[in-house]
Amino acid sequence: MGIGELQTIATVSAFVAFVGVAWWAYSPKNKKRFEEDAQLALDDEDIKSLSEEQSNKDER
Repeated sequence: MGIGELQTIATVSAFVAFVGVAWWAYSPKNKKRFEEDAQLALDDEDIKSLSEEQSNKDER
């Protein structure tokens, strides 16, 4: 197996991985989760509850 064949295999593998990640990211079943995650930074109540949970864990 020459270097050219190894480069071809690496390129095809990287492309397949890219397509897989893109498919996962734009999959309709993940849309709701990603929308909720996007709003997390804007939601003060969630930030306060997360910081309270973290402080409670730190106290233990």
